[in-house]
Amino acid sequence: MASFKKLKSGWRYRLKYTDPFTQQQKEKSEAGFRTKPEAELAAAEFLRHLKQGFEQSDIPLVNYIRNWIDNYKKGVVRKNTIKLHDNNLNTHIKPYFKRLMLQDLKPDMYQVFLDSLFKKGLSKRTVEIINSTVYSAIEHALIQGKILRNPCKGSIIKGEHKKKTIQFIDSEDIPKFLHTARGDAYIYWIFFKVLIETGLRKGEAAALRWSDINFKEKTIRVDETLDFQAGDEDELFGDTKTRNSTRTISVSNGIINDLRYHASWQNQNKINLGESMYRHDLNLVLCKNDGSPMPKSSLFNASKRILRKAGLSEELTIHSLRHTYAVVMLEAGADKNLYKSNLGMAVCKLHPMCMLIFPRS
Repeated sequence: MASFKKLKSGWRYRLKYTDPFTQQQKEKSEAGFRTKPEAELAAAEFLRHLKQGFEQSDIPLVNYIRNWIDNYKKGVVRKNTIKLHDNNLNTHIKPYFKRLMLQDLKPDMYQVFLDSLFKKGLSKRTVEIINSTVYSAIEHALIQGKILRNPCKGSIIKGEHKKKTIQFIDSEDIPKFLHTARGDAYIYWIFFKVLIETGLRKGEAAALRWSDINFKEKTIRVDETLDFQAGDEDELFGDTKTRNSTRTISVSNGIINDLRYHASWQNQNKINLGESMYRHDLNLVLCKNDGSPMPKSSLFNASKRILRKAGLSEELTIHSLRHTYAVVMLEAGADKNLYKSNLGMAVCKLHPMCMLIFPRS
């Protein structure tokens, strides 16, 4: 039964109850009501929610989001998505909200948080991604009955989406780039040529195994990506970026011949190093001389070095080689569906360069 008392700050109610989830005896107190009827109404509302199964035990917002990621997202969504949620929580959400309790998050408070991200110079797209982590976790709390409403609903993400400048190597400059790469180091030449000839992402290319190459059918199966930042070898290989990124692509006679030569080169390298020195267990196609994965830093530095030697813009990134493949295909009059399939896209609009040639009808 509730008791009521008038304080300087207004009326207060206090009551004892049994938490339906923990079965522990607890006490609820809330003050600041202008009149006793208001306090009585609030106490009755509390007991009504309690009877309906609304959980009154509260936890810090960041703890709840952490539990949501660990218990409801891991094993359900892809590893890259988990990393994105983790980064959003640790880099932006936790430093801002600190020990704020889940039930204390209010709409105005959340709007200020979103505005602060924009003021820090983050792009609208980045803020949208951070918002998706908080919104989804809070929506789950609503489903669980931990809160009565989602305070993230109705919030506004300010700013404009930055227009992306599509970077690629002009068709006439591709031979110059590859010739320079061949003179720099063979392993970078074959890696970058595969990217230009297939449109693979660098992680997809770095994860290719010889069992993925079908020389007879002239196809490459893409079903894994290499995590360049993996903490241990058990986490080295992961899912592709999206489900549509898992695919089998057709490749040219030229790249098949290059891969045949590369297999012979690699076999000779295995002999030179000796059985005990080579990572046979990984069976990687594009790797270091000892069969271990290609470091991201080495690829980055090699790309910058080769672009500089070739007299091309050093602003171009390794991902630009994927765009280069897209442009070459489009210039060659590639079928729209083949284009999407080889790049591993669900719909054409996901790739900005594709939109230039195949606008939505």
